[in-house]
Amino acid sequence: MKIFDIEQLAEADKITIEKQEISSAELMERAATLVFNDIHSKLNGAQLPIKIFCGIGNNGGDGLVIGRLLLEHGYQVTVYVVNYSDNRSEDFLLNYDRIKEVSNNWPGAIKGEDDFHEISEKDFIIDAMFGIGLNRPLEKWVGSMVKYINASKAFILAIDMPSGMFANKIPSKTQPAIKANVTITFQSPKLIFFLPQAAEYVGDMQVLDIGLDREYLSKAIVNIQLINKPEAQLLYKPRTSFAHKGDFGHALIIGGSYGKIGSISLTAKAALKTGAGLVTIFSPKCGYQILQTVLPEAMVLTDSNEKELKTIKFELEPDVICFGMGAGTSKETISAFKSLLKRTKKPMLIDADGINILSLEKDLLKEVPKNSVLTPHPGELKRLIGKWKDDFDKIEKTKKFSKKHNVIVVIKGAHTLTVFKDDLYINNTGNPGMATAGSGDVLSGVIASLISQQYEPLIAAVFGVYLHGRTGDIMAEEMSYQGLIAGDIASNMGRSFLDLFKKEMQTEGN
Repeated sequence: MKIFDIEQLAEADKITIEKQEISSAELMERAATLVFNDIHSKLNGAQLPIKIFCGIGNNGGDGLVIGRLLLEHGYQVTVYVVNYSDNRSEDFLLNYDRIKEVSNNWPGAIKGEDDFHEISEKDFIIDAMFGIGLNRPLEKWVGSMVKYINASKAFILAIDMPSGMFANKIPSKTQPAIKANVTITFQSPKLIFFLPQAAEYVGDMQVLDIGLDREYLSKAIVNIQLINKPEAQLLYKPRTSFAHKGDFGHALIIGGSYGKIGSISLTAKAALKTGAGLVTIFSPKCGYQILQTVLPEAMVLTDSNEKELKTIKFELEPDVICFGMGAGTSKETISAFKSLLKRTKKPMLIDADGINILSLEKDLLKEVPKNSVLTPHPGELKRLIGKWKDDFDKIEKTKKFSKKHNVIVVIKGAHTLTVFKDDLYINNTGNPGMATAGSGDVLSGVIASLISQQYEPLIAAVFGVYLHGRTGDIMAEEMSYQGLIAGDIASNMGRSFLDLFKKEMQTEGN
């Protein structure tokens, strides 16, 4: 799914109005009616107090339409207009008059703190104050009202974007923003909704297709994609009946140290379960018996050293090398990694201590094969690219790093981000149960396995992140967030492939 910026969405509105020969007010009516339908389907006429806070622009106009429709269907609605300026949009004014015809009263006006009205935790609040158009800090008293609404503990539904949030900047501590339980946004989700620092404001997100011009949306060039099942289906390579293990590549997993052999066993198992034809593990000598016992499907080579990697030598020619899990960062291991990089030309998967070594020895970055995949968690990323001011700055610095070194960076976390130069891919699978030891090691095996199967490294990263998260979702449904461990994900990677083309069950009547 394409993620459009606010300029593209504004252009889509304009083109839709022209080509469909409708007015901007009619487009507003369409969008707001879809929101009303969603609310009505859930409340089903329940007589709870609904309080709508409208701004004086088009987001406020949406709120007025929603309020009018709720009133027409017998709901208990109070509408307030937040008068933060004397400038009102034409569509706001049109719908301001229309709601008067239904309610027989003008909406209440809020011009300062003296006009605040009591909000109960039993109220249903609809936030339609600013939407995506906000580009300056809130007036002081408006900020106080936002804090007052948040403190009420009422259920809050934000329209298009929680008020106080910017489309391209994280709210500061001095810039209050609505903390919504649900955000209903129009046509396309916004990048900020998927960033960790914005999560507390957005709540659950719903996207409503308001029928903007399909031709424009399909042709519009974007640098941000949201990866759901339809996108993942397009990335899958089917197998032929006459395929053999040699067709699916040979992955070499290098890592481990005394007490940390489990990490590479998880990586290797995930690589096999994701479909690599052959997997060889290279570990210190202490890992030999463990690995041969727990993973008989994999071949094992060892360093001459007992407890850590010192000399990485092998005669095979793998399709991909995956390095770093549990390796440590001793001088000897760093030296061994340097030697490995100098003689490796194919794209690699570098994780964990491999990334930490690159952070310690920045000159090594020029030795990393182009199109290699790095999979840092936030702490490892910070050591690699330096500190960032906020999540947007983090993304920009990662893009710069990716372009400079010609590598793919997978920023692990909720909504894992895959960055390659100026392109950003947002994953939409995964859950809190995957925040468990070894989950990242499994992801490394998944991506390495796909590279060994001749997926392009960028496709392998994007598709691998999706499959990893989807397997975690499937297993969490059976085992709970608390009961899920990394081995469950590695052992069940096949389930995400089965799920990929599984038809969704239809509800009765559809």
